Amino acid sequence: MKNLSLHTQQNRREFLRGIGLATGLGGVAVVIGLAAVRKRPTSVNFGCSDQGLCSKCGLYKNCPLPLRQTVWQIDPYKCIACGNCATYCVLEESAVKCVHAFAMCGYCELCTGYFEAEPAALNSGAENLLCPTGAIIRNKIEDPYHEYIIDEPLCIGCGKCVKGCSAFGNGSLFLQVRHDRCLNCNECSIAKSCPSGAFRRVPANQPYLLKEIQQDE
Repeated sequence: MKNLSLHTQQNRREFLRGIGLATGLGGVAVVIGLAAVRKRPTSVNFGCSDQGLCSKCGLYKNCPLPLRQTVWQIDPYKCIACGNCATYCVLEESAVKCVHAFAMCGYCELCTGYFEAEPAALNSGAENLLCPTGAIIRNKIEDPYHEYIIDEPLCIGCGKCVKGCSAFGNGSLFLQVRHDRCLNCNECSIAKSCPSGAFRRVPANQPYLLKEIQQDE
């Protein structure tokens, strides 16, 4: 009985020693795992898509990935002014606004980006205007030239003026994502619905794709 009791105590000690060893190894594994997690941002892609990075990610502000350095923008030469920018943005008021390349503008008295196709008169009466919110300000310079300025707070990004200017004018009105408003979503809902593929990622330090006068070669 004494030998049996001694043998049982030895087995119990070995069992407890085994538990202690396993616990110690487990703790080391946890420490190594945590260290790996801390190091992971410099070497591992966290599953972010090639379309960009979610602004809700905990690493967003300090993310080491190149995609953190890009933003969404519209290629004005691919945009067809379909109207989706006004309705598909996650913001209540779209981050897309119309902008004007004055160097391209003809300063026309009858601007087809400002007036309806067949206006009753060439004045700023609501019945004559193409823009549904009156976001374009028309200033007379001298006969017959007029300047057209975008009032951005009123612009909803519908693209009606852009379509009119492109169809009958010289295309000096175009749409751009305004980065003082844009959330730079991982998957832009407007980009997803864009029928012409005009949305793309651009470097954050050069966030706009502006129109310029095309030089003949």
